[in-house]
Amino acid sequence: MADSRFFSNKGPFALADIAVRIGAELATGADATLLIGDVAPLDAAGPSDLSFLDNPKYAAAFAATAAGACIVHPRFAAKAPEGLALLLSKEPYRAYALASQLFYSEEVTGGDTFGDRGAIHPLAAVHPTAKIGAGATLEPGAVVGAFAEVGQGTVIGANASIGKGCTVGKNCFIGPNVTVSHAHIGDRVMLHPGVRIGQDGFGFAMGLPRHEKVPQLGRVIVQDDVEIGANSTVDRGAGPDTVIGEGTKIDNLVQIGHNVVIGRGCIIVALTGVSGSAHLGDFVVLAAQVGVTGHLTINSGAQIAARSAVIHDVPAGQKYGGVPARPVREWQRELIAVKNLGRRRKPGEESGQD
Repeated sequence: MADSRFFSNKGPFALADIAVRIGAELATGADATLLIGDVAPLDAAGPSDLSFLDNPKYAAAFAATAAGACIVHPRFAAKAPEGLALLLSKEPYRAYALASQLFYSEEVTGGDTFGDRGAIHPLAAVHPTAKIGAGATLEPGAVVGAFAEVGQGTVIGANASIGKGCTVGKNCFIGPNVTVSHAHIGDRVMLHPGVRIGQDGFGFAMGLPRHEKVPQLGRVIVQDDVEIGANSTVDRGAGPDTVIGEGTKIDNLVQIGHNVVIGRGCIIVALTGVSGSAHLGDFVVLAAQVGVTGHLTINSGAQIAARSAVIHDVPAGQKYGGVPARPVREWQRELIAVKNLGRRRKPGEESGQD
């Protein structure tokens, strides 16, 4: 059970209501009125808990679980222990995510961190020209600058700063110590603690006697339903805007350079860097520690393996990996060839001769 000091459980819910919420089918014999109070792993769940099975590795835990109900693919239904109510889904993990959201809705949108949801704390600093929507939360030390706008239901965490002229949409979570400048933030956006949005892009005209700073005159546009992990940074554009597309999810410790345009539904994993003016299409995946050179395009649906270096355009729907990144099968063949080369013995090695 989740610690109630940190997580607010909205349950219980009837099994039939959960099935409707997650788009699952109640198995024959399942009690539609069964009340489910929480979600839990297979090995920790009790009679009032809902669990799930997605990976066959956990089939033994499924067969022994004490859960009251479980979300499973139809092909595993016959392996369920007696008395276990089943919710049948072809995507059990996705269905479990939806069920968890039902019980812990604040974990999707972000809850307050101080404890006064819907209040503007006396130690928050709000410029007289700023607009704060109904039900917004401003925690201690939060700053909202001149002519900035904060939408209804949005949480501005402790010591977070919303710079002058910025707009933040409805039902957002702006975590503690976040800074937002030169930016427009959509609805239902989550910025985890320490995120930096809208600071200078790294723009200099290099030369003697000194490097001259190029004013960065663009903005950052963060569209709806974006989530950006802790201590990630998104630089504002130099002239055109930096854009983070709708539904994109960015992990912790990611750097997005100036003028970068990221499409819808992209996944960018920790320690990745995207250099200035690169373009990512829709539903691109960048695994951990990927480096993307500036001024190139990774087209929609492409996937880049971890620790790869992208220095050329990537076609739509392709999987690339390596340094420099190339088609995955080509990269894997090269790795195997190098591995086999390293296994070759020098003449005389088998007989022990020098």
